[in-house]
Amino acid sequence: MNSNIKQHYTNALLICININKERDFAELVEEGVELVNSAQYNLLHTLTANKASADPKYFVGSGKLEEIKSLCAGLNIKAVIINHNLTSTQERNLGKALNLDVIDRTGLILNIFASRVKSNEGILQVELAKQTFLYTRLVNRWTHLERQRGATGTVGGAGEKQIELDKRMIRDTIQSLKTRIDQAVKQRATQRKRRAKMDMFSISIVGYTNAGKSTLFNALTKSKVYVENRLFATLQTTSRSMYLSSEKEAVISDTVGFVRDLPHALVAAFRATLEETVHADLLLNVVDISQVLKERQIEDVKEVLNEIDAGAIPSIIVYNKIDLKSEELERIEYNNDGEPVAVYLSALNQLGLDVLKQAILEKMAYIKHTLTKQVLVY
Repeated sequence: MNSNIKQHYTNALLICININKERDFAELVEEGVELVNSAQYNLLHTLTANKASADPKYFVGSGKLEEIKSLCAGLNIKAVIINHNLTSTQERNLGKALNLDVIDRTGLILNIFASRVKSNEGILQVELAKQTFLYTRLVNRWTHLERQRGATGTVGGAGEKQIELDKRMIRDTIQSLKTRIDQAVKQRATQRKRRAKMDMFSISIVGYTNAGKSTLFNALTKSKVYVENRLFATLQTTSRSMYLSSEKEAVISDTVGFVRDLPHALVAAFRATLEETVHADLLLNVVDISQVLKERQIEDVKEVLNEIDAGAIPSIIVYNKIDLKSEELERIEYNNDGEPVAVYLSALNQLGLDVLKQAILEKMAYIKHTLTKQVLVY
């Protein structure tokens, strides 16, 4: 990934290829457009096509490549963004063929994270993701990697390849970043132990990016966490206390949002931030009820939660933005065992917040009852 890419209104072309005719392709294109806009590119054109499989050399076929060249010349395009993850070979070949910056989906999201993150730990985590991504792309990345450097103080011999020196440098940087992040993790672990001693129930808000997580967090805690109607507006975990009733208090955390096929490098790098999620007693999976693909988004979030070992934590699905669906009312949904599994509300209009608190209290009681039964059985 080119770290020198200008992110402020650079003319861009977005390419979305429908491989194997996915039924939700239109929604994937829409998400790609939102990602490009979030990265502050000046999106001039979105090119779509159907293809049975990705071309191993250019990702797109030779005919489509010529069309892309023509579009880039005619529209004065400076960056070509592919709404898919490319191999290092595909990215390198496309860049050479077009003589332009080529950014794939992982690179685009990394750019967004790098431009938005503000906390010291977040900066470290983004840099870790970038270095990890770069390490996987090192082969075939630069032409100078084929050169060999002779060993100092010796006569003759091939010496050590430049690629090995670069790889070692990046490995050292990654190790240094991990060490610094581990220190932050230990500090949060100390804070969690302190809360555990106080018998504080811990809740984490998770969900698809732009589903209204931060709006819900602000409504529940009377906070002013930054909220914006675009992808990845929130990149660092924020925790606050909240009252569920006059007697019961809990700690609730707002976390980074997820998207479909969230790059593994980012999941790994932000695992430290998501530790609040891993150690939570309850997860609130916020879903934009107005989204056509809401069920798919719920599964995407579950996939990431499984990846960070948080899949088994009790959860409540929070269907947000019922103000956009006139037929929906604030309510709690239960399963056949009487366990609250979903809540319908509008965080923006503060409709259903008391219903959510009631559902959380009932869920807490259900969890406690279930744990008691397990202990008795054991």
